[in-house]
Amino acid sequence: MQKFLEKRFQLKTHGSNLRTELLAGVIGYFTVVYIIVVNSSILSEAGIPKEAAILSTIFISAVGCLLMGFMANVPLIVMPGMGINALFAYTLVGSMGLSWQEALAAVSVSGILFMILAFTPLAEKLNNAIPLVLKQGITVGLGLFLVLLGLEKGQLVKPGKHTLLELGALNDPFVLATLLTLLLTLILVIRKVPGTFLWSLIFGTLLGFLFGVNGQVGETTLSLAPVKDVFFALDFHGVTNVAFWSGVFTMTMVIVFETVGLTFGQTKQLKREESLPKVLRASSITVFLSGLFGTSPTVSALESGSLFASGAKTGLATITTGLLFAASLVLMPFLGVIPNSAVAPILIVIGLSMLQEFKEIDLTDTASMLSALLIVVLIPFTYSIADGIAAGFIAYPILSLFTKKKERISMVMYVIAALFLVQFIIQWI
Repeated sequence: MQKFLEKRFQLKTHGSNLRTELLAGVIGYFTVVYIIVVNSSILSEAGIPKEAAILSTIFISAVGCLLMGFMANVPLIVMPGMGINALFAYTLVGSMGLSWQEALAAVSVSGILFMILAFTPLAEKLNNAIPLVLKQGITVGLGLFLVLLGLEKGQLVKPGKHTLLELGALNDPFVLATLLTLLLTLILVIRKVPGTFLWSLIFGTLLGFLFGVNGQVGETTLSLAPVKDVFFALDFHGVTNVAFWSGVFTMTMVIVFETVGLTFGQTKQLKREESLPKVLRASSITVFLSGLFGTSPTVSALESGSLFASGAKTGLATITTGLLFAASLVLMPFLGVIPNSAVAPILIVIGLSMLQEFKEIDLTDTASMLSALLIVVLIPFTYSIADGIAAGFIAYPILSLFTKKKERISMVMYVIAALFLVQFIIQWI
């Protein structure tokens, strides 16, 4: 068996060994297992039954990791993306008015479009056509959105009596539990403790017991029965509606930009740039399957860095993480006890980490800077990822006309801006 694995994943060729890969996969799993709780919590706010959302998160993460490991043979963890799950729940379902079943259909259609791009040279061309500053603006805007979402979920902010928002009641046990959990999470991040978010969830749950804000063991049962509630629950009745295709367009753009940009950096860090086409193909297939399985789209997780740091060089580590995701089914009876006061700090910290991208934004070009800042500001303040992105993409080519730029704006950029503008006009009509 050992010889088979070494040969199949070319361990010696990539300078690794069986023990290193397996250990890295285990560490990677404990780094990202929080997604089961956090993603299902967000999806449940879109109307997806909590138990079903947990199952779909587990299954798509397991399948995504297996596909990435076998198809691309690189140590990248695939799981539902933070930020994109918010786009699914709060924009497609919340703002655009799609049912969660129609939103799942939009996810699968986006997956098909992504597959068309990934299996052709179009993905790279589209990615190259979009200015880096706008991609960075999307990352920062999503970060702010997650911070706001976490603050609300942890009741650290609430609707104000005389203002839009105000500080939550600091004498509330729920708020105190959130604050203490957030403090510990920040300390763990600073100390770079492996499995930070897992320890954060455990500590937050224990605090929940002390402050009386937990659920009960057994609220989420060990049963595959909820699978039927979300697997192949897609509803295509909305294909004649503008909102459906508006959602497909926005989601496809976000998925492609985030996946291509992120995996390009990850494969470059691994010195495996030649694997990027296979990585994109595996990613696109998993996005398509996300809609079928009943969850928001997947991405190559930022936490994949835990695999690199542990010495992983091949897909065997990813497959190990995927198999552990499948084994997570035994945790289901205990997931119902985790309160939002334990989940909220994770959203806040992930959001804060995404804000670091702001320092990379080129502020010397005023037109580009203002376009990016429109995205950054409007995503959280409109509570719509789609509207924030659209505003920035429309503004960029218009503002660039009044600058002395020597670089020519891509025709693809004009087309994308026009499509976003048409989308706005149709909504107004």
